[in-house]
Amino acid sequence: MEATRILLVDDEEIIVSMLGELLTADGFAVTTAATVPEALKHISSNSYDVLLSDLHMPGAGDGLTVVSAMRHANPKAVTMLFSAFPEMDAAARAILLQTDQILIKLMDLNALLEAIKQRLAVGTIAAPRVVETVATILERCSPQTIAEWFRRIQTDKKVMAVSLTYEQRTGHLPQVIRDLVARLESGKPIGSKELVSPAAAEHGINRRRQGYTAAMMVEESRMLQVCIFDTLQNNLATINYSVVLIGVMTIADEIDSQLSQAMDSYIAESVSDALPA
Repeated sequence: MEATRILLVDDEEIIVSMLGELLTADGFAVTTAATVPEALKHISSNSYDVLLSDLHMPGAGDGLTVVSAMRHANPKAVTMLFSAFPEMDAAARAILLQTDQILIKLMDLNALLEAIKQRLAVGTIAAPRVVETVATILERCSPQTIAEWFRRIQTDKKVMAVSLTYEQRTGHLPQVIRDLVARLESGKPIGSKELVSPAAAEHGINRRRQGYTAAMMVEESRMLQVCIFDTLQNNLATINYSVVLIGVMTIADEIDSQLSQAMDSYIAESVSDALPA
């Protein structure tokens, strides 16, 4: 009878060594990985019955990234996470939607072995999960994100010193979010030459004419990032963890790019205003 195949993911060498030896001695076929990229490579090229991963991993990605990848590649595999804090609130709810069991990392190794056997006997129980990309969530939640942005901006006395209607204050945001979604879906590398945004240039000119300072524009841009990341945080239950990090970095890169383009047109408008009639 073929041995049960386990992928053990942990950056702590002593845990990998001790647990790997215990599982092997009990008849399991154990593959180990010390990083998320290494684990993803194993998942993409091999089939496993069990994933046993630490939640907190060094570098890019974590145990949720590995679990998400395993769910996609091996839907029937039992997935179990180590965590020193299994009672985490929002994160724990998201984890439990795609992970069969969370284990306390410092539990006795024999107890851990027994927990794995019991879970294998029960099988995977995580319900099928609706998975959305960062772009899909951002597009779907655009009205809520804009409303939250406006609520936060209203608390900034310096920005609100410039009297504008709601439409004047928020009118640029739907296009900003559309541009963000397009950037996320384009797969354009982070840090590469930005996508030209006529809307960003127009926004810079409008803000100059409306009486904004450069600092006010920067604060509005910063607050937009905060609201977008809050939106993602509120949608942990459906987010695709395997691409969330690159999505977040892409959002930050694109918002900074749009701010740069808006500032260029803002400065050009300022120079034009200063020229003699």
